[in-house]
Amino acid sequence: MSGRFEGQVALVTGASRGIGEATAIALAAEGAHVVLTGRDTKALERVEERIFQAGGASTIAPVDLVEPDGIARLATAIQQRWGKLDILVINAAILPELTSVADIDQRAFNKALTTNVLATQALLANFDALLKKSKNARVIGMTTTVAQAPRAYWGAYGATKAAFEVLLDCYAQETAKVSAIRVAIVNPGATRTAMRARAYPGEAPASVKPPEVVADRVVALLAEDFPTAHRETVNQQR
Repeated sequence: MSGRFEGQVALVTGASRGIGEATAIALAAEGAHVVLTGRDTKALERVEERIFQAGGASTIAPVDLVEPDGIARLATAIQQRWGKLDILVINAAILPELTSVADIDQRAFNKALTTNVLATQALLANFDALLKKSKNARVIGMTTTVAQAPRAYWGAYGATKAAFEVLLDCYAQETAKVSAIRVAIVNPGATRTAMRARAYPGEAPASVKPPEVVADRVVALLAEDFPTAHRETVNQQR
């Protein structure tokens, strides 16, 4: 399969469903070899089969981002097979229970911090060298409105994603003049995902856009020559 990303290697976290799945499929359709990561092996295999049936190429890499050595092992495997990483889409995230700050469950909050923040730093640290070996490396981080516009009862999730954004913004500044790496922070906006269904159980799914709209915009952005630390929100419907 040929396309805009022919010969490139892309890693998508949280690729087993939702925006991650749609983005992985869209990248493969444009010629990238997509490494699919997530905790659900069967779901990753389903995504991989969809990619293969469409003529694309992918590899599943079941990884729990909270495992201390999981990300390091993944980076080593990609280094040994491809020797570089062209695209990193950081999409995996955990939504803790929506509750007041005073009632936040510490165990759930710690898990969200580990997945949404600590794993992000680990991904950037472990894949930095591989990204710098690419001629046109791109990092996309998926964020949320409540990271910059705090909302009652969203404190736990918003705090983790605000920290997530700071890490990506700092990384963008640190790599801007010493590499070809460009970083973008994308807010998908209201999107039809399992996470949103948990947050808004009474919402009609058809009232918000499907993940494919976000995936199409991410793939289009990756093909653009955007300045690093770029930010945008995907508002369009389909």
